[in-house]
Amino acid sequence: MTDDLYRIERDSMGEVRVPKDALYAAQTQRAVDNFPISGLRMPRGWIRALGLIKAASARANHALGLLSAEKMGAIVQAAEEVAAGDHDRHFPLDVFQTGSGTSSNMNGNEVISNRGTALLGAKVHPNDDVNMSQSSNDVVPTTIHVGAALLAHEQLLPALRHLSATLQEKAAANDHVVKTGRTHLMDAMPVRLSQELGAWAAQIDAGVARVEASLPRVHELALGGTAVGTGINAHPEFGAEAAKFLAEATMVPFVTAPNKFQHIAAQDAAVELSGQLKAVAVSLMKIANDLRWMNSGPITGLGEISLEALQPGSSIMPGKINPVVPEAVCMVAAQVIGNDATITIGGQSGNFQLNVMLPVIAYNLLQSLELLANASECLCDTVASFTVNQDHIDGLTGKNPILITALNREIGYDLGAKIAKRAYAERRPLVDVALEMTDLSREQLVEILDPRKQTEGGILE
Repeated sequence: MTDDLYRIERDSMGEVRVPKDALYAAQTQRAVDNFPISGLRMPRGWIRALGLIKAASARANHALGLLSAEKMGAIVQAAEEVAAGDHDRHFPLDVFQTGSGTSSNMNGNEVISNRGTALLGAKVHPNDDVNMSQSSNDVVPTTIHVGAALLAHEQLLPALRHLSATLQEKAAANDHVVKTGRTHLMDAMPVRLSQELGAWAAQIDAGVARVEASLPRVHELALGGTAVGTGINAHPEFGAEAAKFLAEATMVPFVTAPNKFQHIAAQDAAVELSGQLKAVAVSLMKIANDLRWMNSGPITGLGEISLEALQPGSSIMPGKINPVVPEAVCMVAAQVIGNDATITIGGQSGNFQLNVMLPVIAYNLLQSLELLANASECLCDTVASFTVNQDHIDGLTGKNPILITALNREIGYDLGAKIAKRAYAERRPLVDVALEMTDLSREQLVEILDPRKQTEGGILE
């Protein structure tokens, strides 16, 4: 590499060589050199949020008489280009960097400064203009909140609502299907397929409610607290003004935090939201594993449903088809659960007036939101497309000796157990065995042992 590929940039520590075509400058380059750790970059959701915050901040500073209209216009245009993804290649920093995220904040400041300078034809300073009324210590926590809220509102919640609706539609279409219930993976009392799918939908609805309940704390923004929460070097109304502009730009009800010390020193809102995402992940793993079990076979497994064949399942066994989407969903759930552990540890790292694990909290929280949204949409297609093997289900349900439970009130538990064991041992219909061992008529037994009727107790229609 020759020197004509680089330019010299200067900061308070001296000179640095920076790639000639880079929009960033010295502080970003120092971080590139200092943290060659993972190759993982700050995610798209982070960069988008940072751009939106810088645009809102410029508008707020102008509205408060601190920034000229010309500089405001240049910063806003450059920042909105950043938010739109036009300059993502100029955000090269590793996730594992300074714990405050100062490097990433300055990366944004430098990119917007250089792009703004080109637009304006006059110098736009990264600190004095782009970072006016701000500190990395309030910008980075704000970016976490804005990025997470946008992904929750725009991607995760719509995907979960879509999944719930898909499950409910599938349940309604299969209310006539009565299948063997299972507890401990063993045959239990029958349930309708609609009841099983309805339980999954209720899990997803509860997940939506959990995420929605945590979002008001995420909507509170640290911006305006600057270095430690006191708001030094910021106009007293800056935080509220910037939050107002952010809310207008995103249609998300962002507000200035009533206690900015809290949101700079701690990441409790991120930990809370991550905990709710973990609950959603657990729900998705349960649903995905149930689908895998119900699809198992096709000859020696349960074979209750057939998932859509999406791709060959084996490099050696011809004709093998695997439940690939539910498996992927389970892996997503495992990743989100692991992310929550990282976020929890990160949240504990608020020392006095600043948390120092902000970049890794941001990376994992935004990844969890995006993974859950995408996995939920994939699972929608799986639910919508599976077919029910009703003849097979009916055959299994009719042979289930646990149906004898419905006779408990008539003949007692002990006699019922004897009938069930004999019917199973002799591989005979339950009605025939019960007819020999009780005083009940065949008509009475058929009515009481009807699997469909046994699914109706305790249901509020």
